Amino acid sequence: MRKLNKIILTGALSLTLLAVPTAVGASSYTVQQGESFHSIANEHGISLVNLQIANQRSGSQVIAGETIKIPDSVSREDRELMAKLVHAEAKGEPYEGKVAVATVILNQVDSNDFPDTVKSVIYQKVNGHYAFSPVKNGAINGGYTEEDMRAVNEAIAFRGQGNGSLYFYNPDKVSSDWVQSREATVKIGDHLFAK
Repeated sequence: MRKLNKIILTGALSLTLLAVPTAVGASSYTVQQGESFHSIANEHGISLVNLQIANQRSGSQVIAGETIKIPDSVSREDRELMAKLVHAEAKGEPYEGKVAVATVILNQVDSNDFPDTVKSVIYQKVNGHYAFSPVKNGAINGGYTEEDMRAVNEAIAFRGQGNGSLYFYNPDKVSSDWVQSREATVKIGDHLFAK
């Protein structure tokens, strides 16, 4: 039901705001007199960093009447869980690869073919096995770095604007015919991303 409401809301916003492209997972907002990025972030329950990233800005000033993007909020607990998975799955990979791993998690949440929460996506089982090996081997219980969290925040801020990757794997380590049959979207570091 949540996904259906999200699809209907996104469609309605797209039709209402034809001049402003709306990404899946983001909405448009018209800045009111006296507001700043900081006050808007607080009002919408999102981090200032995510709001700035979504709007490709670094400062806190906005102009009344300006239209900005408001990314979906993701709880601190879910962001930390994502950062732990990013750390375990993409340790030693380029920063872009970490963002792409976090994006896969969000794309799965947004897809009707996967569970609809961050936690349920990360802990999902496929044929009785965890979908992510760090969940199975316990590596997800380790920490994460500031860079891992920054990658998660960037993925959240640009949610829905990627190339639709739903999977990633290291082709040198995976021998599954099924995953290798998926349409490749991009290769970053040792990971191949696919949909």
